[in-house]
Amino acid sequence: MPTSAPWDSLWIDLSVATMGEADGYGAIANAAVGIKDGRIAFVGRRADLTDAPDALATEVHSGQGGWMTPGLIDCHTHLVHGGNRAREFEMRLNGATYEEIARAGGGILSTVTATRAATEDQLLAASLPRLDSLLAEGVTTVEVKSGYGLDTETETRMLCVARRLAQVRPVEVRTTYLGAHALPPEFKNDPDGYIDRICAETLPAVAEAGLADAVDAFCEGIGFSVAQTRRVFETAKRLGLPVKLHAEQLSNLGGARLVAEFGGLSADHIEHLDEDGVVAMAKAGTVAVLLPGAFYALRETKLPPIELLRRHGVAMALSTDNNPGTSPVTSLLLMLSMGCTFFRLTPAEALAGITRHAAKALGLDDRGMIAPGLRADLAVWRIEHPAELAYAIGLNPCMAVVNGGVVRKPRVEAEVA
Repeated sequence: MPTSAPWDSLWIDLSVATMGEADGYGAIANAAVGIKDGRIAFVGRRADLTDAPDALATEVHSGQGGWMTPGLIDCHTHLVHGGNRAREFEMRLNGATYEEIARAGGGILSTVTATRAATEDQLLAASLPRLDSLLAEGVTTVEVKSGYGLDTETETRMLCVARRLAQVRPVEVRTTYLGAHALPPEFKNDPDGYIDRICAETLPAVAEAGLADAVDAFCEGIGFSVAQTRRVFETAKRLGLPVKLHAEQLSNLGGARLVAEFGGLSADHIEHLDEDGVVAMAKAGTVAVLLPGAFYALRETKLPPIELLRRHGVAMALSTDNNPGTSPVTSLLLMLSMGCTFFRLTPAEALAGITRHAAKALGLDDRGMIAPGLRADLAVWRIEHPAELAYAIGLNPCMAVVNGGVVRKPRVEAEVA
């Protein structure tokens, strides 16, 4: 409780899922949450407040009998890109093969072409509807990767747009350089030459401009080898940037062990992860980021090793993997449902996966839970129990969002402001 100046705001008439426990919601019934200078100043039972609410805070908000959770965190997205691949989706359903689509100019290179042709303002305008959909569901932090430029100019442009998103919307954006996503057409038969350019030119330029918070790569048979990925990681380490990895999505190349060796933030997808990789991640504190949207869109049948991850105590995050090719998903709440239904996570594990563990996957220790001293990034829900967030499909019960102590309604913004 405040001893001098009052809190800026106080939330009452709600229950709180603090998400601070290793197992469960950390629930507090009949709770109160005080906020001062954008940080959580108090969380506990309302009965423990000895003064009237109006005497404790400048503003008093009612949760109307609902629940408060930490603000949601989408820790793996490709939100900024040009064009879409709806036509390819239709072609596949009409029997076209991947090779036929590629010959027709489709696949990832179609997104590269569209992204290279787009201006900064065009990329921003295309990205905002996707971001707004996430914000309407209580998202307060989002990670955005590059990776559809595959040259220094466009990769830099993508990251600049990602930074601009936080200037025009109430959200914190963490940026990730993903130049090692695919081979650009100009390096079609020279993957090592492309890695040379990443390490000698693009990644240093991105780091010098302060545009990336982390570095990612696609370590896969159709992506880049372990040796090539290691070179990218060594460059990132020299530049002082943490790493993460698209790993073990289609096969097991040992990418999870590699990212763990570098103390990486996360290994993402990981359907083909083995126990050696799980053990390496556990020792390094590397988060497993599960992406059920891509699992669904690709009609995968190989499940991530959930029981192994539980057994070895590896934190599991969930994310949309929003991208135009394999996961055009703009609902983090839907990922809760899919994470439970496809991967058999419990609702509490799933909610931890888009709060506490998602924060860890981004290297952030100041959010993802409701505890004194942490950022007041919060979401308020019109629900009777937190399990409803994973249970309902297509329902958005978000009634208010708090970004750094500032209250907003979760509405889609009409224009850049």
